[in-house]
Amino acid sequence: MDLLWTNCTDYPCRISRQEASMNDRPDPNSFPVTPRNRAKRLHERAAYDREAVYGVLDAALLCHVAYVIDGQPYCTPTIHWREGDWLYWHGSSASRMLKTQKEGIPVCLTVAHLDGLVLARSGFHHSANYRSAMCFGTARIIDDPQEKAAALKAVVDRFYPGRTELLRENDPQEAKGTMVIGMRIEEATAKVRSGGVSDDPADVDAAVWAGVIPVETRLGAPKICPKVPDGVAYPDHLAHFREGRRLDEVLTQSQAIYEKLSD
Repeated sequence: MDLLWTNCTDYPCRISRQEASMNDRPDPNSFPVTPRNRAKRLHERAAYDREAVYGVLDAALLCHVAYVIDGQPYCTPTIHWREGDWLYWHGSSASRMLKTQKEGIPVCLTVAHLDGLVLARSGFHHSANYRSAMCFGTARIIDDPQEKAAALKAVVDRFYPGRTELLRENDPQEAKGTMVIGMRIEEATAKVRSGGVSDDPADVDAAVWAGVIPVETRLGAPKICPKVPDGVAYPDHLAHFREGRRLDEVLTQSQAIYEKLSD
């Protein structure tokens, strides 16, 4: 492969001329392919277009945010939401991670969905069906009062579109005790495995059960709080949160409704 030397943050590394050409002519529908986000193994499963990355992010409620403080790595699970190329998450103002991010630090945010267990005829070919996304950027604290207020509204409405219209506003102490972090996605990769078993031809005739066990997270029946006054019905903005529906499909639908209401 024809390689070029370039600079990756603060160390030299090599990228292919094809990657360099891609970055010279950025595709508005895709994230740039760099040594940081380029899939090195099973690259045929990777995608860098926004549609693929957004699809994985929007179908999830939880993410993991990885970062380094004073040489010590940390990885924090949290709730995330997306506004265009921006990802947001929140936590307590006492959080060590959030305090450190005040001046902006590089982070890696990941999301993963488990869709199936793949059992092959050899241990080597056992696998899983999954959808994942890895996003890189510089996280910063959202401290502008108006921007923060909008973010605290969005963390509810993104998942339950229109719900904040029925709620009281956050009081000053609640807003003060909650910190919001934002990160523009600079580079990202989606990686997906789907389908069946990939066995070696020599193993196909073995008398061993092989196949895929699907894995799904589905919604249960809503359980109303006993303190809700009589006559308060299940709200229209939760109509798509129906028993038996897949959670990833509901969250994707919520994102679409939220974006439509935000236009």
